[in-house]
Amino acid sequence: MPNGNSNGSDTGAVVAAVLARHGSDGTRLMQILREIQEETEWLSPDILTRVAEGAKLPRGQVEGVAGFYHFFHTEPLGSYRVLWSDNITDRMAGNADLMARMCKKLWLKPGKVSEDGLVSVDTTSCTGLCDQGPALLVNYRPVTRMTAERVDQIVDLIRHKTPLAQWPAEFFHVDDNIRRKDALLGADFKPGDALKALKSPQEVLDAIKESGLRGRGGAGFSTGQKWDFCRAAVGTGPHAAHYVVCNADEGEPGTFKDRVLLSSYADLVFEGMTISGYVIGAKKGFVYLRGEYRYLLEPLNAVLEKRRAAKLLGKSILGRTGFDFDIEIHLGAGAYICGEETALLESLEGKRGVPRKRPPFPVTSGYLNQPTAVNNVETLASAALIAAKGAAWYKSIGTPKSAGTKILSISGDCERPGIYEYPYGVKVSQVLADCGARDTQACQIAGASGLAIAPNEFGRRIAFEDIPTGGSFMIFDNTRDMFQVARNFAHFFVHESCGFCTPCRVGTTLLANAMDKIDEGHGGEYDISDIWRVIRTLKTASHCGLGQTAGNAVADTLQKFRPSYELRLNVRDFEPAFDLDKALSKMREVTGRDDPGAHFHINHRKSRSGLGTKAGEPS
Repeated sequence: MPNGNSNGSDTGAVVAAVLARHGSDGTRLMQILREIQEETEWLSPDILTRVAEGAKLPRGQVEGVAGFYHFFHTEPLGSYRVLWSDNITDRMAGNADLMARMCKKLWLKPGKVSEDGLVSVDTTSCTGLCDQGPALLVNYRPVTRMTAERVDQIVDLIRHKTPLAQWPAEFFHVDDNIRRKDALLGADFKPGDALKALKSPQEVLDAIKESGLRGRGGAGFSTGQKWDFCRAAVGTGPHAAHYVVCNADEGEPGTFKDRVLLSSYADLVFEGMTISGYVIGAKKGFVYLRGEYRYLLEPLNAVLEKRRAAKLLGKSILGRTGFDFDIEIHLGAGAYICGEETALLESLEGKRGVPRKRPPFPVTSGYLNQPTAVNNVETLASAALIAAKGAAWYKSIGTPKSAGTKILSISGDCERPGIYEYPYGVKVSQVLADCGARDTQACQIAGASGLAIAPNEFGRRIAFEDIPTGGSFMIFDNTRDMFQVARNFAHFFVHESCGFCTPCRVGTTLLANAMDKIDEGHGGEYDISDIWRVIRTLKTASHCGLGQTAGNAVADTLQKFRPSYELRLNVRDFEPAFDLDKALSKMREVTGRDDPGAHFHINHRKSRSGLGTKAGEPS
């Protein structure tokens, strides 16, 4: 773990040691770059060259990967790299003022490195700590519950170059905030319970199918069917194999349930992965852990070691000959797009996280083109419970089309933010009452790409047949400006677009620019129509789900919270976003000129010099 005192010396030895640790395997490029950066603070051109030579990869490929991920740095960013979480709930809690206070005390501008190279301060997308924000990352370690007093303390620690290991431990304390338990979080489960109950792989697969378990990441595909397709697929090449991948890259704004499952229920998740490996015939599993959860890496590795010692992982699990399975944790580097399963697989192979064209699907051609089952953290934990308690027990919970329970990550305007587990079918109004929400104006469910609902929809239910969600549940009371909520989400997608396809890369920027223009008082009906055109293009022409859903929040708020837009529409039809003539006013003051030639607007020229004056003609 970086400590803020690394001097970056002897980089050649660091690169050689890390490459040796990973066998100079190019598919492990992400982990190689991360581990080197943790020692050297940044990835210099010389380091990239050494890595490329050592891993026998094109230099451009290594630089391309280093430049793709937000948490890799190809320029120095200081020994202390502070990143403030910029999710809407952090903004509601005052992150902007606190960050401004920190920058002022450190005498630096956001995004810039201090003159002595000691520190940089900037923003990042949601860090998965919305229930205890405002939050920030210091050298990728989370600091929660920021206050003005805590800002001042951190500034002093940075100025005195205090290593992070000597900072107050309470700064880094992360609570689970579990407010309501049900079948999963309240289960009486001991490590090995599900493995001891295993029958044949086919019988386990039949039970998963019979249970009705559907993916908890948001898409809701049948887990049993996914495992069945993967089990039936045949590996190819000299290293034919099947793989299990746990998608723990929960980057959707407002989602933090996987953080809690991994910090307090890791055995349940790992047991679900092991069962998946048993069913599909895999001997290797990966947990793709989001970079923001770097602090969980060592605790999770400790759990894996305990399971190996208890014969719950490794060769001949629980004495079953041929049942071999082990798990490795792969750390991401701050790219929301890697939550998309094919982008995740690209990243797992040491590449940029760009979504693949489908078909083929991962179940037939996934990690290293081998059959791969990719499942969400909560899905795998649920699978372990089904294996231990049976399909009938699980199917008895929830609704006919949505079996089991759903864990919600609740944040925003409520008295008790945190983790709530409900049987599927719970009404939104019940959730709001339980968490202590009052005067609620809107709920954003399933994150920035999800659904914004108004009070007349609070009778709707959390279920695949009504409102499906990966878990994010953000609450906004009547004091909040829903236009600013949507504007925050629009900028989030600009930041997180992978840039692969033009509709998404350009469309997200056009959408954010239009929202900024309206916010600055230059918006009119033309801009609203333009927004709808951009949203339609994003939805129909984008390569993957990120672009296809990037306009959802703006579309929902335009339809359901239109007054928050109307208040800002100051022109009837169209007005340029930038007033060049106004921008020239300062120079007119400096030069003492106010003649027609010192103005940009043709109307102004005509009024001063009469008809026939041409734009650009000197007076």
